[in-house]
Amino acid sequence: MSPEIRPAGLADLQAVVELDQGCFASEAWSPAIWADEFGRIGQDRVVLVADDGAVVGYVVLLAPPVAEDPVDLLRIAVTPAERRTGIGAQLLTAASASAAGRTMLLEVADGNKSASALYAGAGFVEISRRRGYYPGGEDALIMQWQGEDHE
Repeated sequence: MSPEIRPAGLADLQAVVELDQGCFASEAWSPAIWADEFGRIGQDRVVLVADDGAVVGYVVLLAPPVAEDPVDLLRIAVTPAERRTGIGAQLLTAASASAAGRTMLLEVADGNKSASALYAGAGFVEISRRRGYYPGGEDALIMQWQGEDHE
């Protein structure tokens, strides 16, 4: 059974904070940052969650109100127990639907091959790189999706 991909609500905040901490550890956003993100839903943020009876994934988009400005995929995560089940792809499909007709950008560590493959499979292409961007000197890949609908 596939999880339901739906817009996040305030009731999801704690579950998303916990999932973020479990997935990103020292790189996790603080509860205060998450509260700010949830406070901006409907303004310039889109937060979608994968709900399988519990929140098992999320995606966060910065969607400027000017349609010509690109949408930034800021964060995506799936609980470790649910990875490689298609939930990440479902979240990307839902994110792309919310950004239909617009360009979407994201940044990913060069060494994160599974994430890069997920993004490439969703139609993102590398357009640039930031050399030595991450701690330890790892490059950041800038990837772009051109706004066509995913299948």
